[in-house]
Amino acid sequence: MVQKYQSPVRVYKYPFELVMAAYEKRFPTCPLIPVFIGSDITYEHKSDDGSLHVVERSCKLNVDAPRLLKKIAGVEYVYFIQKNTLNWKDRTLFIEARNETFSTRVLVNETCSYSVHPDNEEWTCFEQSASLDIKSFFGFESTVEKIAMKQYTANIKRGKEVIEFYLNELISQGITHIPRWTPESAGRYQHVSRTATSGHLCSTEAPPAEVEVSSAAVQLRGESGGHGQAPEQDGDKLEAEYIERYLGHLTPMQESALIHLRQWLQETHKGKIPKDEHILRFLRARDFNMEKAREMLCQSLSWRKQYQVDYILQTWHPPSILEEYYAGGWHYHDRDGRPLYILRLGQIDTKGLLKAVGEEAILRHVLSINEEGQRRCEESTHLFGSPIRSWTCLVDLEGLNMRHLWRPGVKALLRIIEVVEANYPETLGRLLIVRAPRVFPVLWTLVSPFINENSRRKFLIYSGNNYQGLGGISDYLDKEIIPDFLGGECMCNIPEGGLVPKSLYQTDDDAETSDHIRLWTETIYHSAFIYKGAPHEITAEILEVESVITWDFDVLRGDVVFSLFHSKRAPVTHQKDPASATTTSNNVQLLDKNWVLGVDYRRVEAPLVCREGESIQGSHVTRWPGFYILQWRMHSPSTGSSMARVDDVLASLQGSSHKCKIMYYFEVLASEDFRGSMSSLESCSGFSQLSGVTNSSNKSHSSSMISR
Repeated sequence: MVQKYQSPVRVYKYPFELVMAAYEKRFPTCPLIPVFIGSDITYEHKSDDGSLHVVERSCKLNVDAPRLLKKIAGVEYVYFIQKNTLNWKDRTLFIEARNETFSTRVLVNETCSYSVHPDNEEWTCFEQSASLDIKSFFGFESTVEKIAMKQYTANIKRGKEVIEFYLNELISQGITHIPRWTPESAGRYQHVSRTATSGHLCSTEAPPAEVEVSSAAVQLRGESGGHGQAPEQDGDKLEAEYIERYLGHLTPMQESALIHLRQWLQETHKGKIPKDEHILRFLRARDFNMEKAREMLCQSLSWRKQYQVDYILQTWHPPSILEEYYAGGWHYHDRDGRPLYILRLGQIDTKGLLKAVGEEAILRHVLSINEEGQRRCEESTHLFGSPIRSWTCLVDLEGLNMRHLWRPGVKALLRIIEVVEANYPETLGRLLIVRAPRVFPVLWTLVSPFINENSRRKFLIYSGNNYQGLGGISDYLDKEIIPDFLGGECMCNIPEGGLVPKSLYQTDDDAETSDHIRLWTETIYHSAFIYKGAPHEITAEILEVESVITWDFDVLRGDVVFSLFHSKRAPVTHQKDPASATTTSNNVQLLDKNWVLGVDYRRVEAPLVCREGESIQGSHVTRWPGFYILQWRMHSPSTGSSMARVDDVLASLQGSSHKCKIMYYFEVLASEDFRGSMSSLESCSGFSQLSGVTNSSNKSHSSSMISR
């Protein structure tokens, strides 16, 4: 595999002519570069007017390699051929270097260039690129590649330090200005290099003033607004100073990976190019593996385009239910300048929110939070003068209990984590989890496998009141911004959460139409109407004995009777809705009217009367393969009793007895998955207590729970 390197643009804030004088001091040998033993000129040419100077040198290098490897290779030193083309008129120096030793086994090619800064003619730019291709090396190809890359990257930074050393030496000698080439100065430029080295050039009283990079240059380096930036004709290069200032410290190979991926996007990607910090996040997430980062980034860019995520901050307006019951919001910064987001997860009615606004709205809301987080990171970078590429999240788990481990909610959470991990890598700088209750390890067991290892290392978990005092959250947050509900003095204006009223639950036919392409293609919950003589039935085909059927449903209108049946015969679907042929709600019958109970099918779950407003969760361990039918039918006041209940009479008087409405979810799990994933966590919804009504049957190995 060919290894490639591309440097950012390194800027010397000195004129080109002075930098060239410093560069010439590196020859014929340079004590500041121990690996460089010496050089001999093999060819030299100068134009008549002195504007062009071409020099070829044979350079002798002492590579730091194991003695055994040198002995096997039969060499002590490595020789390179270097060709320098210096153009005083255009103020450019182009350097080409290739290896002479082992040239049939190893190919090393390097190109470097010095040129005038496009925005300041008193500054000089330096760029460097190289490639390494090891075809064969006595069976030590991998070792040689590692040695070569290690030494090359170590000398990259050293090269700039050497130039700066000689620049300072020239200035200390009083040489701070070298006149530019002109046709009249042709004779003088025949000897400019030797003269500069001897210290006989004209000087000024002080070195040129160091000024900041112009705003135009900053614009060229990608500080345009919006999520993406349009590549400029002359602004497609990154400067090292910009990287250090806005992106943070990177090793030479990390800089190279960023530049290569950025260049590839500019050449192949149609549309807006992501900002440099966004590209860098994907490289970090894949340990700067170019191919893996490119694949991950391309999938994310396609996802962003398909679902119009670039415009989510302008187009997304959260429903009022989310604004009132989603207990999360932004709150100042942490001690490192990262934006701080607070989430009171223990106070969120996850089931209620899912049923009230749906998975799509919650996912879009979470995405908008991530987009806002990236925007705030950019603001913090400019505000604090140092790169801020991630934010901190403080999660308060007070109130977390088994109801939050309700399986559909956990599934929704895992789906959200999956989307965020794939499209917002390396955006979380630190996660502070406080007041973690005893049930937290169960939730962590379910969720942690879906979280990237790099992200998991950023988690700090405090149980009870351990977050207070030394080693607590005050190590990361200034005391004056610690929220009041955590014992601080700062008022935190985020929603308090709480139980979402069931009257706000949204069913399939209540769903609002939207111009957005759905991010969540499969809904967790479905709704159905139930009529007298027209129950709603769904089927689950079971192939393995002891598989587990789990269910969770809410009775939104009327009273229903829930039953579970088994049949060896495959039922045929009959769609029926006696109320309206155009209704959008589902009403399906599967049990044929000609079937006989006890012959064609059997009851495996005792009938359970479910009242309006109740939430029911349960599970059934199957004993036979075949088809299991879950049935909801309208509850008749005469069912199971000769005397009607008061609730039944009131329901009849209110006129709600002609139609019932449910919202349901079910899933089939293998027995080992059921035990391993804690699927019996189908706890009751909301914040209410479990009622004492629990039905169980040893024969059917089932259980149901009801909450009102």
